[in-house]
Amino acid sequence: MSGPDRSASRVSQVIVTVSGPDRPGITARLTGILVEMGAVLIDIEQVVVREHLSLGMLIGIADDRGVLKELLFAAKELGLTLDFQAVVDPHAKPARTQRYVVTAIGKSLGATEMHALSAVLAEYRANIARISRLSHGALGSVEVHVDLTEGDDPVPLKEGLLRLGTSGSFDIALQREGIFRRSKRLVVMDMDSTLISIEVIDELARAHGVSAQVAEVTELAMAGDMDYDEALRRRLALLQGLDVGVLRRLAAELPLSEGAERLIRALKRLGYRTAVISGGFSIAAEALKAQLGIDYAYSNTLEIEDGKLTGRVIGPIVNAKRKAELLETIAQSEGVLLDQVIAVGDGANDLLMLEKAGLGIAFRAKPKVRAAADLAIAAGGLDSILYLLGLSAREVDEVLALPGS
Repeated sequence: MSGPDRSASRVSQVIVTVSGPDRPGITARLTGILVEMGAVLIDIEQVVVREHLSLGMLIGIADDRGVLKELLFAAKELGLTLDFQAVVDPHAKPARTQRYVVTAIGKSLGATEMHALSAVLAEYRANIARISRLSHGALGSVEVHVDLTEGDDPVPLKEGLLRLGTSGSFDIALQREGIFRRSKRLVVMDMDSTLISIEVIDELARAHGVSAQVAEVTELAMAGDMDYDEALRRRLALLQGLDVGVLRRLAAELPLSEGAERLIRALKRLGYRTAVISGGFSIAAEALKAQLGIDYAYSNTLEIEDGKLTGRVIGPIVNAKRKAELLETIAQSEGVLLDQVIAVGDGANDLLMLEKAGLGIAFRAKPKVRAAADLAIAAGGLDSILYLLGLSAREVDEVLALPGS
């Protein structure tokens, strides 16, 4: 009767963590030992924070090999701390999870904000897998990769993060991680109170001396007592006789929203297509298109006679339904899937457009729009959208510094 085969070594899995001052060659030295000693590298992840290295490796080793001893010697020579822990059951199947990305954006994120964020993640059983800094200088944005157990509903987590963002001084966005998060190709934006910081019709009403009357109609529409088309017709009728020069002068000096120019410049340099779809007026939208180099602009065309507004619109009104249709038309003409489209707006007439897009973003919007959108931006500027694409501030700066940008 033969005894056990002692020629075959039992293989164990060990998690090795290394930390300390960073310098070139550390990873090469440690993985070189694995090669020399015949160990198997199963997984590896490394991050450097302010010149301080944190390296994790999952390795497979034979019990009779001195791999860990050699790693400890090397770490000591390099001035590093090394710890290791055996994996109790290396054959256990990990729970199936779905990866999500949480992006936090603010003027400054400190311990208070990160504690509040991590507490909400813990409350909804979202396990943090990785945290990456997106901003440079002050800690203004981080990207947190989290795992939810497959089958868990992400909606309660989204609602919890939305409440936190609404009550705090920073924005929080939750996106499902996947190929379409990183492959957006078309960004469609509303104009008034989104791409620009004013409502053009309110400025025209002020110039024509009918602000109160226009505001009264707007309030009826917002309360749901009048549909969008009828409200627009009534407000335009109040502008009858206004010199079109007032609109043209206004269009030549439209105040851009915070971060708008940086966003559009970066998107153009990165090859994105851009569009304005607005319930506002074509003279303003076309001026904005020319100023920023936007690819498409759709809005209402005002009827003009003898240099005066007649108070009527030429052609179909660009309402909520029309906005969603135009978004789909542009996507089709560009050969872009709807999952690759971002839509940005602030009002109820943007909701169908936000719903149609793969990613709908409410920008400084009313609570109803924020709750219905995929993501909401309230504290940051429009260029916060670049963080939501996974771009760091340093990467954006590099893009904008390229010749021709």
